[in-house]
Amino acid sequence: MKPFSSSTQAIPQVGDVPQHLAIIMDGNGRWARRRFLPRVAGHKRGLEAVRATVRACIERGISYLTLFAFSSENWRRPEEEVSFLMTLFIAALEAEMGKLHDNGVRLRVIGDRSRFEPRLIELIRQSEELTAPNTRLTLTIAANYGGRWDVMQAANRMVCQDPGKLGHYDETDVAPYLAMAYAPEPDLFIRTGGEQRISNFLIWQLAYCELFFTELLWPEFDAEALEVAIASYRKRERRFGRTSEQLVEQRRSTAVPCTEPVAQSQDA
Repeated sequence: MKPFSSSTQAIPQVGDVPQHLAIIMDGNGRWARRRFLPRVAGHKRGLEAVRATVRACIERGISYLTLFAFSSENWRRPEEEVSFLMTLFIAALEAEMGKLHDNGVRLRVIGDRSRFEPRLIELIRQSEELTAPNTRLTLTIAANYGGRWDVMQAANRMVCQDPGKLGHYDETDVAPYLAMAYAPEPDLFIRTGGEQRISNFLIWQLAYCELFFTELLWPEFDAEALEVAIASYRKRERRFGRTSEQLVEQRRSTAVPCTEPVAQSQDA
């Protein structure tokens, strides 16, 4: 499979709606705590926000949605919370697999699966296999994922496959081995919950992504909140290393000339 071009190697197409949206879904625990509920209640409510966001992306013609569900650092959380999250992941796959397929959504899961129990690994395999032909939206779940892990696993696989180039690799050599080689780089990154950092998420792929941070907690995020983020995205000037003047000149050169006939004066 040929990987998508890197934004540092080629200038991607830019539209009013992002082609690829990446989200860190932060704030489930705080949402629950403010309501005097256990943290797990926030994670359950967060799953509803996932469903709403998938629908909103389909309605807006977004082709790729990538959600950071569980980082490689999240194993540091209390054991009971980690156990619940794994159980919730299994339940969500069992409940949503058929619905995603019926709605033309392709599911991909990226991250190190070695720490998952066999039942979860098998459900991931089944879900990816079932939804593989779908093209309406590619939904990627990053689970036990870390950006540095991604770069290192790609580098290790690259060297094993082509050791003869040692010392002469470049971006195009690494690209096919990255976890998201099947998708273009994200256009818009959203983090809910008020924090303003990327937390080891897609650190290679976010090189030229537009960043949007919101105080909304993830269970509060809905289609209206997504529209606010997209409206902010539309105002951004995506230069990819160029100047503003170059962008103006590009728009002039690609503008479609008017083909409407000029109305003649009655006195002609």
